[in-house]
Amino acid sequence: MSEIINRVAKSPLITFNLEDYYPEGKRVVIDIKDWLYEGLILREKEFRNHVAEHDWAQYQDAYVALSCTSDAIIPGWAYMLLSSRLQPFAKKTLVGDLEQLETMLFQTVIENIDMTPFTDKPVIIKGCSNKPIPANAYIWITAKVQTVAKSIMYGEACSSVPLYKRK
Repeated sequence: MSEIINRVAKSPLITFNLEDYYPEGKRVVIDIKDWLYEGLILREKEFRNHVAEHDWAQYQDAYVALSCTSDAIIPGWAYMLLSSRLQPFAKKTLVGDLEQLETMLFQTVIENIDMTPFTDKPVIIKGCSNKPIPANAYIWITAKVQTVAKSIMYGEACSSVPLYKRK
């Protein structure tokens, strides 16, 4: 019997897993439709009363998406008011849904990743994850890694798809 050699372990291949950069913290959507008259009309006095009575401390260290799932037209100041109440508690706040929130979080994370360890190396961007990684995150990390890597693949070391090879 010949010795089994793990060629993947001996290769210079670096696996990049976006899941390793997942910002930990609770994600919350605040849907303000229930704070509107008949779910459609923002009456300033009533809206301000809801804002004043709401427990904002429950969003401590959370990532918050502000939305309105009804067809109401919400003035910009309303989201600004909510944001001002969330500011002492939430880590990040945006107007949108959970997918937009995840996308914004990953954009920030990817902008701050040091690419030095990937310089002149073959890199495989891991595809499967147990956490919600937005599709844009894969595009952004590919573009960023491409500036330094020798090559880029997608998937797993045993079954990867080549994406880029420096000429």
